[in-house]
Amino acid sequence: MARYTEARCRLCRREGVKLYLKGDRCYSNRCAIERRNAPPGQHGRARRKVTEYAVQLREKQKLRRIYGVLERQFRNYFEKAERQRGITGENLLRLLERRLDNVVYRLGLAASRTEARQLVRHGHFKVNGRKVNIPSFLVRVGDKITVADKSKESPRIKELIERAAQNTPPAWLSYDVDAAVGEVLSYPSRDQVDTPVKEQLIVELYSR
Repeated sequence: MARYTEARCRLCRREGVKLYLKGDRCYSNRCAIERRNAPPGQHGRARRKVTEYAVQLREKQKLRRIYGVLERQFRNYFEKAERQRGITGENLLRLLERRLDNVVYRLGLAASRTEARQLVRHGHFKVNGRKVNIPSFLVRVGDKITVADKSKESPRIKELIERAAQNTPPAWLSYDVDAAVGEVLSYPSRDQVDTPVKEQLIVELYSR
């Protein structure tokens, strides 16, 4: 399966904002945005004419990179959002938020979406008692996310469970600290998604 293997901090610098792809490092003074906030490359600081298309494209790339999905995956999400009732941009964000790797991250059971994706692939989580190792799995209202019993013996998983106990999930999710169980209470509304993106620009890009 194709995946991005280059330096992730370059992506944040290219978009000019923190995408929180490196977990705790993004909150420290080692963050690339804090140290050198300019696009990567020899001409990163050069002035460039910004067209309407360029603004729309950057917004799409930003959202795609935040959730760690490939171009074809993103296009499929958009087409699915377009077929649903309601506002296409909000539908798109709702679909991306419902990904299992994102839910694990939102619950505090991973330091970043990248780590969450890796943990899901390795079979560390169950949905409604069944092991799911597909990061793009879309959760539904009422689904319960738990850590696999064998995984609880891992030092890193133990650390993440303790981390989740200090985390406050968004209003559409709940987390039982004692049982270490997350639950999907509802589908997220736009004001419950703190992703710094202007989704209408993405809709305009694909409407060209």
